Amino acid sequence: MRLNSLSLVNFRQHAETKLEFDTGLTGLIGPNGSGKSTILEAIAWAIYGNVAARGTRESIRFHRAGARAPVRVELDFELGGNRYHVVRGLTSAELYLDGAAAPIAASITGVSEVLQKRLGMTRGEFFNTYFTGQKDLSVMAAMGPVERGQFLSRVLGYERLRGAQDILRKRRSVIVGEIAGLRQGMPDTDQIRAQLAEAEARVVAARQRAKDALARRRRDDAALAEIRPRWEAAQGARDRAQRLQTDLRVAEGEHAALAKERQRAEREAADTRNARTELERAERELFPLRSLETEAKRLEQLAREDGRRGALLDQRRALDDELGKLGERRGRIETGLAGEAEAVQVLDALRGELAEADDRLEARRSEWARDRQEAETKREALRVQYAEYNEQRRGLEKAGKSGICPTCGQPVGENLQSVLDLLASQMETVKVDGRYYSDRLEQLKRSPDDLVALEERRRAHYDAVLKHERRVAKVEQARQELVQLSADIDAKNSRHTALRRDLDAIPAGYDLRRHDEVRRELERLRPLDQKAAVLRLRIAREPELAAELERATSGLAAATARTDGLRAQLAASPFSETTFTALRDAHGRAADEARLAQVAAAAAESDETNAGNTLALAESAARDLAERQRLLEELGARKRLHDELDRAYTDLRADLNRDLRPELSEIASALLNDLTDGRYSQLELDDQYNVIIHEDELPKPVISGGEEDLTNLVLRLAISQMIAERAGQPLSLLVLDEIFGSLDESRRTNVLELLRRLHDRFEQVILITHIDSVRDGMDRVISVRYDPATGSSVAEPASGALASAGVAGEREARYEEAGAAD
Repeated sequence: MRLNSLSLVNFRQHAETKLEFDTGLTGLIGPNGSGKSTILEAIAWAIYGNVAARGTRESIRFHRAGARAPVRVELDFELGGNRYHVVRGLTSAELYLDGAAAPIAASITGVSEVLQKRLGMTRGEFFNTYFTGQKDLSVMAAMGPVERGQFLSRVLGYERLRGAQDILRKRRSVIVGEIAGLRQGMPDTDQIRAQLAEAEARVVAARQRAKDALARRRRDDAALAEIRPRWEAAQGARDRAQRLQTDLRVAEGEHAALAKERQRAEREAADTRNARTELERAERELFPLRSLETEAKRLEQLAREDGRRGALLDQRRALDDELGKLGERRGRIETGLAGEAEAVQVLDALRGELAEADDRLEARRSEWARDRQEAETKREALRVQYAEYNEQRRGLEKAGKSGICPTCGQPVGENLQSVLDLLASQMETVKVDGRYYSDRLEQLKRSPDDLVALEERRRAHYDAVLKHERRVAKVEQARQELVQLSADIDAKNSRHTALRRDLDAIPAGYDLRRHDEVRRELERLRPLDQKAAVLRLRIAREPELAAELERATSGLAAATARTDGLRAQLAASPFSETTFTALRDAHGRAADEARLAQVAAAAAESDETNAGNTLALAESAARDLAERQRLLEELGARKRLHDELDRAYTDLRADLNRDLRPELSEIASALLNDLTDGRYSQLELDDQYNVIIHEDELPKPVISGGEEDLTNLVLRLAISQMIAERAGQPLSLLVLDEIFGSLDESRRTNVLELLRRLHDRFEQVILITHIDSVRDGMDRVISVRYDPATGSSVAEPASGALASAGVAGEREARYEEAGAAD
């Protein structure tokens, strides 16, 4: 991995920072708290997202930026022959490949997943290996023996073998399960062979039974064919005799029906003659019916009108009550409107007092604000004046007698002390005045008593105006209600007049007693009227009844003749019931025999088919057994292969872990020898992964804190070098954050020289430190400082002794400014 550029916008204390990286040793140098490590955090955040940032997502935003100000980090780097450009914000992320216009990932999680997959490491693994800080140097020392081995195996990629072995074992478990399943469901071989022999014998026997049944069926079919013609002739004679009997029964039924029809017609003709006499008597009794119906209609109309009169009278009474209540309400409202003009005048007066109170309050507030602004302006001016005097004094103290007087512009000479005393006196005067205006500002932070009194008075006037405005509003509502009441009263008076007209128009004269008498008489006569209607219909059918009687008489004579003819034909028929019965029994026996033979033949054929199916099933079971045996052999071979691979993976991991400690110890020993100028010649990792260093080829049981840090550093460099050698893609980046804390000047120089010699392994090394003396050993330097004026970090290129002097000057000036402010 090789970094090309990094851009930060509103990220932590970096309002806007752009960095360009190149190969070789690059130093990010600046005092503690200037924002150096934030650059490392920005790289982590760009690649892995919020999991790599401290605090919450909102705490990432620059504290002086607005609530909606964008937060953005852009990282450009090369990895595995490709160039990646990451753009990440608080709610978005995009990843571009090789300068393409369209991103290959465009979501927060999507970008993190793609980069983690391309790097082949999680955030913890990546930053515990290639990004090293002083507090991270002892990461292995804090682990137990098992954890150290697992950590080294994981970062060096050996754990991939464990993953492959886990997959292999899962597949082997599946194969073992398949073998168990096949064996559990596999039938016995001897049983399959016995079933096959039994099925073959059954097929032979079934074929013989089918042959015998077919011969019997042919014999019985011939016997049935011989008797069938005589049986069919007997059936024909019987059918003809049965048809004659059926026709005779039908003719006899028609004869009986016609006889009944003639009797009915004669009876109804007699009833018609009686109905004529009864109708004459009923019509005499029904003579007053029509006049009663007319009178009943008139009385019904009068009854409806009388009911309408009652409803109108109820409406008029309810209307009278409503008019009385509306009149009372209107009187109360008119009385209440008498004080309307007075309420309006009082409201106008209160509004004038409120406006006057607002003017006084605003004027006093403006005066208070001017006092505060004036005091603050004078205090700031005194601070500037104090800083000028202080700068003049420091300049004179530094220049001595050759300094220039700030008043006359001439060299001070022997007057140096008097000029310094004068500046000190002026500074003391400015300091006293500054304290006065500071105290004055403290006094003006709270509102003056007269301003509070004006605010209370204005609030009282405002409450009084609100109260009278509500009163005037109620008066206006009463006026509107009075208009509505007047309109309602006029409308109800109009309705009252219309009701009176409707009542006068309703006719009188309704007699309830006469109405009941008419209803009772009509109820008595209406059944008699209905009976008379039935008698009229009966009399109207008299001609039709005469015609029906004539038809029944002629039809009865024809039915008698037909019945006599059918009886004569039936007597002459040659059908004999005895002969028919004998032929029927003989045909039945022959048919039964033929049917039984057919059933036996079908059963024999079915047995033959079933025997064939049983044979096919037995043969299929034999083939299935052979296939299962073949699969068992194949699965057994695959299981043996997986067992062998499992043993090979175990042996390979054991060999790699056995070779890991010697190889890591060898690389770390060479690095330690270079860093200590040959004092410590060997670093050894025992079987518990404990670190042992040798001094003059003897193990050193106790080492100092600085030596422990140095040991941890070379061990981490050795791990990084091994990963770079064994990674599937070149990883050429190494970032070291504040690793010089406990190293002396000589050790720092040795570390720089060692890192420079590792250029063929790590062509890009970035050192983050607050120690300014190491800048001369860098290929390039990026100076990082904190700007109090903007409250943000500033990163800019610097180099050599000139850059060192510049940083020291800036730091001294900042300390002096802080002292002056104190």
